[in-house]
Amino acid sequence: MSIEQQTETTKKPKLNFRFLLSGAWIGGFIFCIIFSIATVFLGEWQMDRRMEKLDEINKIVDNYDIDPVPYAEAGHLFENFEEQHKWTPVIVQGEYLEEDTLVARNRPRAGVPGFEVLVPFLTESGDRILVDRGWLPIGEDATAPGTVPAPPEGQARIIVRVVPGEGTINRDAPAGQVASINLPTVNEQLDYDIAEEAYGLMAGESPQMDVVPQQMPEPQRDEGPHLSYSMQWFTFGLMSFVVWGWLAYQKAVRNREDELYGEREEDGYISAHRIERVKPVKRRRGQMTDEEIEDAMLNS
Repeated sequence: MSIEQQTETTKKPKLNFRFLLSGAWIGGFIFCIIFSIATVFLGEWQMDRRMEKLDEINKIVDNYDIDPVPYAEAGHLFENFEEQHKWTPVIVQGEYLEEDTLVARNRPRAGVPGFEVLVPFLTESGDRILVDRGWLPIGEDATAPGTVPAPPEGQARIIVRVVPGEGTINRDAPAGQVASINLPTVNEQLDYDIAEEAYGLMAGESPQMDVVPQQMPEPQRDEGPHLSYSMQWFTFGLMSFVVWGWLAYQKAVRNREDELYGEREEDGYISAHRIERVKPVKRRRGQMTDEEIEDAMLNS
C-alpha cells in the first residue's frame, strides 16, 4: 500500500451527530429545557426575595434615624398604615393604661426565650395606640416574665417607631397574654378600641423609669444570600445544556473511533486494543526457518 493510500486510510472521518435524532437524546434535551425553566423560576423567586429585602433596607435607611415626627402629623399611620413610612419615629403625648398591660409570648432573643411587653397608650387627642415597651426574659415558671416593669404614671412623653401589626397565629395564650401582636386580637381582650393597623416600638420615654424592659434591637440591614442563590439557579439551568452537549460530543467521538477501527481492520490493519500475543511455534527438524524462507524468496 502506498503512502498516499495509507494517509487516506488513516484520515479520521468527521463527527456524526445524527444519533441526536433518536428518542433518548431528544428526551434528554427536553428534560434540559424543563429543568432550565424550573431553575429560571427559582432564580427569579430568589431575586424577588432580594428585592423585598432591599426595599425593607431602604425603609430603614430612610426612616429609622430621622428626627421624630409629632403625632399630629403622623398619627394617621396607626389607623391607615403606609408601608413606605415604616420605622418612622413619632412623638406622642399622653398616658399609659397600665392596668391593661399584655405580654406577647414566644419571643426569643439571642437564643433566650422571652416576652414583649404591650401597653395601651391614651394620646392627648383621645386616640388609643398599642406600645411595645420592650423585651423581658422568662420567669421561674417559664410561662410568664418574672416581673413586668411599670411604665411612668400620669402624663408621659414617648417616642415610638411605627410598625404594622402581625398576622394571627392559630394558638391559644393564657390570660393577659397574646400569641402574636395581632391588633384585632388585642382589641378583643380590651374594653375599648385601639388602632388596628400599626403599633409603636418604644424608642424613648419621659420621665425615664429606673427599671425598663430591654429595648428592641435595630433591624438588620443585610440583604442575605438571595443574589448568590439566584445566580446558582441560573447556572444550574445553563449547566444542564452544557452537560448534555458534552455527553453528545463524547458519544460522537466514540462512534467515530469505532468506525475508524472497523475500516483499518478491513484494510488489513489491527487496532492496538485488538492485538493478541502470538505464541511461538517450534520448528521441526529439517524445516526451514522464516529467515531462510525469506532469503530463498529474495534469491529467486
